[in-house]
Amino acid sequence: MKIGTGDGAAAVSREAEVLRALGWSGHLLASGLGAGSARLVARWFEGPSTWDAFTRFRENGTGQRAGLGAAAELSETVAGLHGLGWVHADLQPDHGIHTPGSVRLIDLAWSWREGMRPPPVTGVGIDHLVPPELALRGAGDLPLDAGRAADVYTLAATLWTCVTGTSPLDYPAAGITPEHLTSDQLRTQIATGLIPLRSETPWTELQAALRPALLSTHRDRPTARDLAQTLTGLAR
Repeated sequence: MKIGTGDGAAAVSREAEVLRALGWSGHLLASGLGAGSARLVARWFEGPSTWDAFTRFRENGTGQRAGLGAAAELSETVAGLHGLGWVHADLQPDHGIHTPGSVRLIDLAWSWREGMRPPPVTGVGIDHLVPPELALRGAGDLPLDAGRAADVYTLAATLWTCVTGTSPLDYPAAGITPEHLTSDQLRTQIATGLIPLRSETPWTELQAALRPALLSTHRDRPTARDLAQTLTGLAR
């Protein structure tokens, strides 16, 4: 159950709206509005998050099969969402739940499609996972195609974080100390596109597959389907 009050009421109300529009069977169980509040009841999905699927690799370098399978499954699920004309807009390491037979995406308050009212905020998502072209703009300010490309960047950044335990951007190499900056200041730096990727490669092959999505401009990024196919190929 989610209950939002104050500014949070808009987010909870919008997530219920998204779930109704998506029509995912059994996901939204109930929703309602109160005085200055909103609530929703969603189905609880049993299974590890994508972050959890990489735990063994982060801890001792094992579990590559489970991690790679989870990466391919999440990418395929995002590709399916894009195929429906939707953008998640807030992908994070714990926003994909790997249930038996499918990956369930959660926390859809900022998700949108062409023709739907945009999220009532600008600059959504975790700062470290936001692509340069979106760092200073909200998802609702962008055309849908750019939204898909932004989702792919964040998908790749999410998977990189699951592998390494850290975000992909090498802030020290750029002379940046994120904890000394406000969110707006950090996003201003990210928007330059000049912060390099971290050089540490505990999983060289997988991280190499993620690099094109993190280094290309939004016009040249692979699609989520491309990334899913690449990762599936690595799993064979």
